[in-house]
Amino acid sequence: MPAVTVDDITTLDRVPAPAPDARQRRVRSVTTAPGGFEGEGFPVRRAFAGVDLGLLDPFIHLDQMGEVDYAPGEPKGTPWHPHRGFETVTYLVDGVFEHQDSNGGGGLITNGDTQWMTAGQGILHIEKPPEELVTSGGLFHGVQLWVNLPKAQKWVEPRYQDLRGSSVVLLGSSDGGTLVRVIAGDIADHRGPGSTYTPMTMLHATVSSGAEITLPWREDFNALAYVLAGDGYAGPERNPIHTGQLVVFGPGQALTVSANAQQESRHPNLEVLFLGGRPIREPVAWGGPFVMNTKAEVLQAFEDFQAGRLGAIPAQHS
Repeated sequence: MPAVTVDDITTLDRVPAPAPDARQRRVRSVTTAPGGFEGEGFPVRRAFAGVDLGLLDPFIHLDQMGEVDYAPGEPKGTPWHPHRGFETVTYLVDGVFEHQDSNGGGGLITNGDTQWMTAGQGILHIEKPPEELVTSGGLFHGVQLWVNLPKAQKWVEPRYQDLRGSSVVLLGSSDGGTLVRVIAGDIADHRGPGSTYTPMTMLHATVSSGAEITLPWREDFNALAYVLAGDGYAGPERNPIHTGQLVVFGPGQALTVSANAQQESRHPNLEVLFLGGRPIREPVAWGGPFVMNTKAEVLQAFEDFQAGRLGAIPAQHS
């Protein structure tokens, strides 16, 4: 996995071990993401499928895109489509993706980059592989996360954040066996570049085979871990986990994952996406590309989209 890496983890600032009396978060559930297709037909794993939204709050949806090695002519994306009421976060581990939206945001993201789009009151956007990738083919792997917005912020102006991989904060575990990339939020007073409306943390950790990491975790946040690749264990009870599985942790002040000593040849390490956020605890009405508080608001979003009130293509500014 290319992402962002370093030659020597021991040169980085360390994630401090939680206090000895910190309460470990036990594993509440482990679920396996079913496969599916998105957009024009690219393969995804639906990471949150079958999990109670109340346990995921403030997160709504997570797709693992790929990992797939495209032949020439095969790469696919999504057509223009609308969103309202939440934020989309596209983190690209491997490959190249191009974004454009009706608010004028967009650009290319590649290994370790993140595009953070706040749909707010409404936006149109498109995500697609650039022409050179379509022509050549190649590896493609990433995730897209949907982060809910509270009622008071569902009507904010749309915005776009282009987070380069070089801006991600890199930390090492206390034993030097894990590389932690802080994309948003903070861990042990180290803050990532992503600016969020909903208080949250997003990390990508590479845990070397046989290594273990214990992270301090805010008690007012929920805690999720999604396995992008590899095999290992989660929680103090050492629940087995593997590629494509989501771990929901219970309450506590720290969480632990460890990597198997033996990994398959394609993925020498355990790759984990950690997510945590302060629950919004508001009603969720979800219809296709819109996440609102009531069914009436979702129906209004469809009407506004059909009437052209969610933006124009190409972007038009007053």
